[in-house]
Amino acid sequence: MLHLLFYALIGIGIVQLFYYLVVFGKFSFLKNNDSTPKRIPISVIVCAKNEEENVQKFVPLLLEQNYPEFEIVLIDDSSSDNTLEIFEAFEKQYSNIKLVKVENNEAFWGNKKFALTLGIKAAKHEYLLFTDADCYPTSPNWIKEMSAQFTLKKTIVLGYGAYEKIQNSFLNKLIRFETLLTATQYFGWAKIGKPYMGVGRNLAYKREEFFKVNGFIDHMKIRSGDDDLFINQAAIGANTTICFSKDSFTYSKPKTTFKEWFTQKRRHVSTASYYKGFDRFQLGLFYFSQLSFLLLAVLLLSFQYLWMIVLPVVLFRYLVAWLVMGYAANKLNEKDVIYWYPFMEIALLMVQLNVFLSNIFSKPVHWK
Repeated sequence: MLHLLFYALIGIGIVQLFYYLVVFGKFSFLKNNDSTPKRIPISVIVCAKNEEENVQKFVPLLLEQNYPEFEIVLIDDSSSDNTLEIFEAFEKQYSNIKLVKVENNEAFWGNKKFALTLGIKAAKHEYLLFTDADCYPTSPNWIKEMSAQFTLKKTIVLGYGAYEKIQNSFLNKLIRFETLLTATQYFGWAKIGKPYMGVGRNLAYKREEFFKVNGFIDHMKIRSGDDDLFINQAAIGANTTICFSKDSFTYSKPKTTFKEWFTQKRRHVSTASYYKGFDRFQLGLFYFSQLSFLLLAVLLLSFQYLWMIVLPVVLFRYLVAWLVMGYAANKLNEKDVIYWYPFMEIALLMVQLNVFLSNIFSKPVHWK
């Protein structure tokens, strides 16, 4: 029996090396994200629901962008706080702000996709750049960096949405490690020519891509997925590129309690179940190979079965993964989480397992 488990460990280890060296390596070992600045007009789209504190702080940062021609489309999704009033004040003060007011609609109540659709249709420019109401760009060159990736063929740009660092917080490091791993995955698959997701915190595309797939209509009843489900449907290797220059990042405040983060991850995982078949398969295979490699390694080493072979195999796998993720972390300014890499991976695996089991027995709650 143990010899079968040993061969299984070797086979699964090969699968893991494929992911890290072939898929993730496509991004991790990529040269710097250099490009020629463009001067195409951009519409920045921000959808908010009860975000009065965030929009008060972050909309001014969007207005300070160093870019020749852009508008900001502010969408108020039937807020019950002062978000609308703050948006109206911004609209009166700045000529490049357009306000879209979304009234409660019985058919689409609480559906962010409906609100975003109205904002996309109201935008003046063809090239759209999205971020969330609780996000802010790390640089006044954010629009310039993201828009520079557009070409005649590349009409979808996947960016990196980071989370703020909180000192001496293991949860914060775990959240940022998971964000780093996710970005390395979707950047790597995009470079291979199989893009499967993006994040609404930092995402750009030409409006024609939205209408080619009839917007969100195929998944309008699914409350989440205005970013990843849309990209999963609209993005192909020919029309998609990535942006990872440090001036292109956006940041948002991370969850500060495990319960809040766990609830957020449940929503994300439930949305992924609607991805295309191949994308569900490759994500499931990666997680299964991670978890099973760890369990098999512990089992074989606990029985000291061929430990002089098993131990080097395990160490080699973790060394390769550490190296690949280290290069990715350097690109995405997340180097501090890599110091704790093996512990972060194991902790994240346990969280993901709990998320999977929780979603089997109950449905997560979505847009506010």
